[in-house]
Amino acid sequence: MFSNLVRMPDGLVIIPTFNEIENIEAIIKTVFDLKKDFHILVVDDNSPDGTAANVRALQEQFSDRLFLEVRKEKSGLGTAYIHGFKWALQREYEYIFEMDADFSHRPADLSRLHRACLNDADVAVGSRYKKGVNVVNWPLFRILLSYGASFYVKFITGMKVHDPTAGFVCYKREVLENINLDAVRFIGYAFQIEMKFRAYLKGYNIEEVSIIFTDRINGKSKMNSAIIREAIFGVIAMKFRSIFFKKSF
Repeated sequence: MFSNLVRMPDGLVIIPTFNEIENIEAIIKTVFDLKKDFHILVVDDNSPDGTAANVRALQEQFSDRLFLEVRKEKSGLGTAYIHGFKWALQREYEYIFEMDADFSHRPADLSRLHRACLNDADVAVGSRYKKGVNVVNWPLFRILLSYGASFYVKFITGMKVHDPTAGFVCYKREVLENINLDAVRFIGYAFQIEMKFRAYLKGYNIEEVSIIFTDRINGKSKMNSAIIREAIFGVIAMKFRSIFFKKSF
């Protein structure tokens, strides 16, 4: 697949998209401008705004670094990442990253997450709450909701992770290989909680890297009430399953 004369990068950045036409080209080019060499996989849920077509056009420029998987319909953040994880594990990447398309996660921080995993971390989390509250352009109610959710998740699960809902993450390959990806149930933002919880139960070292999170400028947030309900009630159900159905969990 790759030329023997070219060393394949050890890191793959997975970017799930749905109607991100305003951001996708800029985020891709910014990642590729970084000093460290990354590959990018865009998992697009058949965006009606032409996001996938934009990525295909960019593939002419970045044919050996940019990859695209288009799914039939909008099926949830969690399933998009699972699709990307399986794609990555079929290849030789050692570090697999999650990152949003909307610049809420700074591409420059990818190297910091990578560095954490090169050291002792098995999972490196770009954390908004490791050192206070590092969120820009969020209204107060959104900050309180997110921070409160983090406290709630820590209380229910026992994880010592300040930002368990964070979506800016680096996984070592071994972690994803040893998590039953087909058993992951959450499809919304609670997916982020479940992945960290499963890694935690297997004894992997989860370390947080403090970042500054900036709310999107272009495009619309995908947050809705169903996602919030999944996080609130699903976390309790997940905890019970982990206790009473350990083998299947």
